[in-house]
Amino acid sequence: MAFQQILPDLFLWTDTCNVYVLSDGETALIIDLGDGNVLDHLTELGIRHIDWVLFTHHHREQCQGIEKLKKWDTKIATPEAERSLFEHPDSFRKMNPTLGDTFSVYGSSYVRPPIQPIPIDHVFKSMDEFSWHENEFWCINTRGNSPGSMSYMLRKDDCWIAFTGDVMMDGAKMHTWFDTEWDYGFAMGIYALFNSVCLIESFEPSLMLPSHGSIINNPVQQLKDYQIKLRELTKHYMRGYEQSSFGYADQDPVSTPTSIPHLWQVTPHIFKFKGPEFWPNFGLILADSGHAFVVDCGVDRVLMDKCIERMKEQFGLKQIDAVIITHIHGDHCIDAPYLREKYGAEIWTLDRIADKIQFPLRFDYVAPPNTYGAGIDSIESDRIFTDGESFQWEGYEFTVDWMPGQTEFSLCMHGMIDGKLVAFTGDNIFASTTDPTQNGHEAVVAHNSGILEEGYIYAAEYLQRLQPDLLIGGHSWVMDKPKELIERFRDSAYALRDAFQALSIDPDYRYMFDPFWVRVEPYRITVNSDESESASLKIRNFRDRIQRHHIEFHCPEGIGVDPMILEGEVDASSIQSFNISVKVMPDAGKGLYIVAFDITLDGLRYGELFDMIVSVD
Repeated sequence: MAFQQILPDLFLWTDTCNVYVLSDGETALIIDLGDGNVLDHLTELGIRHIDWVLFTHHHREQCQGIEKLKKWDTKIATPEAERSLFEHPDSFRKMNPTLGDTFSVYGSSYVRPPIQPIPIDHVFKSMDEFSWHENEFWCINTRGNSPGSMSYMLRKDDCWIAFTGDVMMDGAKMHTWFDTEWDYGFAMGIYALFNSVCLIESFEPSLMLPSHGSIINNPVQQLKDYQIKLRELTKHYMRGYEQSSFGYADQDPVSTPTSIPHLWQVTPHIFKFKGPEFWPNFGLILADSGHAFVVDCGVDRVLMDKCIERMKEQFGLKQIDAVIITHIHGDHCIDAPYLREKYGAEIWTLDRIADKIQFPLRFDYVAPPNTYGAGIDSIESDRIFTDGESFQWEGYEFTVDWMPGQTEFSLCMHGMIDGKLVAFTGDNIFASTTDPTQNGHEAVVAHNSGILEEGYIYAAEYLQRLQPDLLIGGHSWVMDKPKELIERFRDSAYALRDAFQALSIDPDYRYMFDPFWVRVEPYRITVNSDESESASLKIRNFRDRIQRHHIEFHCPEGIGVDPMILEGEVDASSIQSFNISVKVMPDAGKGLYIVAFDITLDGLRYGELFDMIVSVD
């Protein structure tokens, strides 16, 4: 590593991020810090004192070397909007998450704060000005890659130099997608990022200095190109069906009302609930014997009880045998235990789903059952299927297949009912089958473990092979004659992947898209003082060749991991697990701790990209 001179008084150092050193004689101002190794080399520039470190944003790879800064007697400044992320990082990690947690996608956090608090001396508000040794900075809010990131615009020789954090990388590329995913597929992060890009472009900077990758020497044209790419992404990213406007009309033009209020009949043996602005997860197959089979159970319990009692009187319902859960989200399963307790129904699901709903806190996925405030922390299954397994029930034959889409942990149950091949598809596809403008895909959420090859692309290819006559989706959707819709669904899935790939600095977009390609299971560990717990670190290789890794566990004081360093190889297109032990030292206080993984992959340093949580009891 060595300094790169950008201007007579401006230098670049690169480790876990780009560190910019603005010098004036023996003093300096630094923008972002990386792993702190720059501090050991400042004497090469004749620098003996650092007046300020300005952080563009809170991500750990920007500030993980903060301990090395303590001996320098330096002031630290951050964007005001991210002060709490620096000073109270453990506030943004939860042992018991909820749907509405700050900076989370339905309980899965999209911020990456440091592992220990960083005291801040000064904060910049949007549109503040800051002077240092005749250098005048304009501070502008350029949120998008993080919720409150800031760019520092420096005027030199009648030109603007822009220190822009992770707004854009060279080549009009995106550093990470999962940091910009702020909601459940509504593109709030994309819109914020796009507006920030437009603001920077309006300065017409001569030089753009990003937090990662090469210096951008022709930023204006690249910023324009980036806007085009973000618009293209948004076009394919947004839900592929009418949602807030005419969506209710498309929800179900197939079923007819029964004699029981709000119970509708799809076919002679398939029933569902339907009402104005009512989106329950409940489908019921009623056999001639009076036995019933339910698909998903997240519904108004009072309505469900009333309908079940009246179905006993009017339709001959005798027994609910089972409820099958289509995917891991709590709104599809939190009432399943009630159905078991009151009506004796067994709970069935796929093996890839079962552990996620039984032990949701072991994972960091979106909308698990425990986040819904219903007092359901664990749902144990009575029967667990493997991919492709078939079963007989009351004269019907059904097959349960792994069918990811909105989330990796999802299934499709299909079989012949009333002369039609019916596929129960969960939340993977919603749309009007007769509207050629609708492509049907649901929310795109990386924190669902939603890479497209194990998501909408897989689902579309699967449904094209299956060729169902009738789709029954989650949230009361019924889609008849879906062949052309499925074709549109497939085309949109590939177009979406192309849009992400166009923004990816890596040849494989999944490294910037997937927040789980290095992860620990369980994600949350509770350990008593002076004890240890075992866990498994999983490393995924998306490439078609062997991949080498070097991973260091960075722990706050009182926590240790054995081994502290993992080095090795992962075979092409595979996931490898490594056993680790998390140790709590005797003097560790009670509370929550963040352990980060400093990742180097095939020689490229990513820094403290991912983490796990340790609770000392």
